Amino acid sequence: MTDTTAGEERLSLLRVLGPGHVWALGVGIVLVGEYMGWNFSVGKGGMIAGLVACWVAGLLYTCVAMIDSEVTSTVAAAGGQYAQAKHIVGPLMAFNVGLFLVTAYTMLEAANAITIAFLLDTVAGMTGHSGLHQAPFIILTILALAWLNYRGVLATLTFNFIITAVAFIAIIILFVAVQLGVSAVPLDFTAVTTKPLPYGWLGIVAALHFGLWYYLGIEGTCQAAEEVRSPARSLPYGTMAGIMTLLIAATLTWYVCSGLIPWEYLGQSGTPLFDATRVAGNTGLMVLLFIGTAFATLASANGCINDASRAWFSMGRDRYLPSWFGAVHPKFRTPYRSIIFLVPIALIFALGAPLDQVITFSILSGLLGYTFMTFNMIMFRKKWPIGSIKRGYVHPFHPVPALVLLALCSTTYFAVFLGYGTQLIAMMCFYIVASLWFHFWRYRFVRRGDQFTMPWPRPQGY
Repeated sequence: MTDTTAGEERLSLLRVLGPGHVWALGVGIVLVGEYMGWNFSVGKGGMIAGLVACWVAGLLYTCVAMIDSEVTSTVAAAGGQYAQAKHIVGPLMAFNVGLFLVTAYTMLEAANAITIAFLLDTVAGMTGHSGLHQAPFIILTILALAWLNYRGVLATLTFNFIITAVAFIAIIILFVAVQLGVSAVPLDFTAVTTKPLPYGWLGIVAALHFGLWYYLGIEGTCQAAEEVRSPARSLPYGTMAGIMTLLIAATLTWYVCSGLIPWEYLGQSGTPLFDATRVAGNTGLMVLLFIGTAFATLASANGCINDASRAWFSMGRDRYLPSWFGAVHPKFRTPYRSIIFLVPIALIFALGAPLDQVITFSILSGLLGYTFMTFNMIMFRKKWPIGSIKRGYVHPFHPVPALVLLALCSTTYFAVFLGYGTQLIAMMCFYIVASLWFHFWRYRFVRRGDQFTMPWPRPQGY
């Protein structure tokens, strides 16, 4: 890539990834949602509410995957939804979408570090060494994965592919083993009939808040757009395969955990799948799910560092942030400054905030990003109709997925407000202040002509 102002060659990211790496990035970030976090939806509304939240959130993310597959296979640039907003909507929206992405992934990274430290503490307690100090493990997890991302994207996502596959297979093995009677405790779903909705129908709405955790982050496949060999092929295949994988894993997870663990305890468990194997009483399954939980959290944190740094790097490259962040490492060809800069932010939240709060901050930022996608998709089709530009994938039934996504996002905002209204208001205030800063100060440094890298015709109506 050439900087036309400076007249010098600028380093670019390497195109070395295929569909399997895209799948590993999307599923790797999200699969930890099957190992922790989703079960808070059961605590909000009971077992049935948890299942409804699982499927409704699955519908929401299927719409996200379909929309993202079309737009990202066409806007193949690092930054994902940020790059989409920059080309389709405008600078202020792009700046906010970039912040949504970085906040969502950095908070998810912090939640993963908290979870792996909690898991190690739990296992230590089972062996008679309770009271494990968790902070060193949180720090070590984030620093080690940041180092791996620093060294190169191919090794990072190949590592993600392997450990994500192991974590997914662990869920399948647990389901099959329980069905075959390996568990010392039989599946018991009497709570479905005796207490189907302990908090009434409002509990279903409240459960939607944490139902998103099953799938939060699948949109991260877009961040690899500038590093895949064939965006038109790899991005749609990897993303759609990812959402199908997660729908299967989410349903099996709810089934096994709800059948083995009383809903009152399940709703507050830190590691529900691992706790399910403890109830089953099978040592082999416990070891397998310990490995699966550890691998899922590592894969998620690893993918989050990758995605957050790409969004931050893209904003620096376009001067939405100081251009210092837009540097590429001369040897490893990674956005190394962005990777390093985000490490202390993740550590602050991982070491200083409770898990449910960190999850909520991630969900809220992700939810704001999904709301943007609805308007982005409609504007994309209106400005560049089918046939006006080459698309790698065309999602069917437009505009139904966008409208369904908007309706589900609106409902989920209400669900979040029911339990975390203060956090919702605080996040909105943060983004308003950030928008004012960008509009009145930072925008003067942006070079508008350098932002638009797609060779598209003039949009209709302009």
